[in-house]
Amino acid sequence: MIRKPEYIKPGDNIGITAPSFGPSSEPYYSMYKFAKRNLENRGYKITEGDTLFKNDGIGINTDPKVAAAELTEFYKRSDIDAIISAGGGELMCETISHVDFEALKSEKPKWFIGYSDNTNFIFPLVTISRVQGIYGPCISGFSKKWELPETDAIALLEGTKNEFSGYERFVDPSKEEKPETEPDYTTFNFDVPYEYNSDKVLKNFICKDGMAKEAGAEAEIGFDGILLGGCLDILATLVGTRFDKVKEFKKEYKNIIWVLEACDLNPMAYRRAMWNLKEAGWFDDAAGFIIGRPITAFGQEMMGADQYNAVTDIVSCFDAPIIMDADIGHIDPMIPVIMGAKAKVTVRGNDLKIKYEND
Repeated sequence: MIRKPEYIKPGDNIGITAPSFGPSSEPYYSMYKFAKRNLENRGYKITEGDTLFKNDGIGINTDPKVAAAELTEFYKRSDIDAIISAGGGELMCETISHVDFEALKSEKPKWFIGYSDNTNFIFPLVTISRVQGIYGPCISGFSKKWELPETDAIALLEGTKNEFSGYERFVDPSKEEKPETEPDYTTFNFDVPYEYNSDKVLKNFICKDGMAKEAGAEAEIGFDGILLGGCLDILATLVGTRFDKVKEFKKEYKNIIWVLEACDLNPMAYRRAMWNLKEAGWFDDAAGFIIGRPITAFGQEMMGADQYNAVTDIVSCFDAPIIMDADIGHIDPMIPVIMGAKAKVTVRGNDLKIKYEND
């Protein structure tokens, strides 16, 4: 069984640690203060890790051994009820080199929430430690004015909601206006809503006989299974390492719904990463794919490769539905997802719903 941590409630203690990037510089330092205040106003106590404001690492907030020790300590501490990652980053892979995921099997499970580089922890937490984790906002994501995406993340932590829908609009980074001068973040008000600039449009594909055909707007697609995935940049790096226990995991758990999104990958790198996971056997017998908007490859084309065929040309052979441009990952807003949980997914046109099964 993939264990579900206990839900948290106001009055509980949330630990904030930096296994990769942390709020040691602006604008993240000021964003952290807003986020901490928002969580405290909801009634939560906050325990700050020593790693939060360190800045002595190479490509990471601090020494990976130090980051791993604090992350493991926070996970084991009985006075910390959940962990929110301080940020994403680039080199959390070096942190998990010093995390014993087999040993975490014997610990009481607790919620860990983060995304992007935090795939390094969440993915083996599910596939090795057999504990569910939440692919959702890091601490800075709670600094803004809370709207449905933020309250959805809290609802997952508190267990007050079991069905989640995509959002109607999103922030297209190509349409964002960049400020002429850098703001003074010490006086900047982060407690504001998203500036949505585009309507969300899903591209849904039905795959049959190895061919992907875009579904009509009225076609209803449904599939169920165990949600698994994260940031493709990270997953492609984990393939073949000692943290790759996917084949062993799939012997026990069938019908995987792959939830994937990409950060730094251009269309060619995106396609190569999908090929990498396919050839490693990760996608065999997939129940379906939910693919988020890729921030670098979004709207880009390289020698005929784009964000769509980077996926469909690689995985259509599995004859599983593919839902693309979902509200998952680096392009706001994002649906928080419980990795390792059983869920039923239904899609009609631009309407995506994820309903968790009671267990």
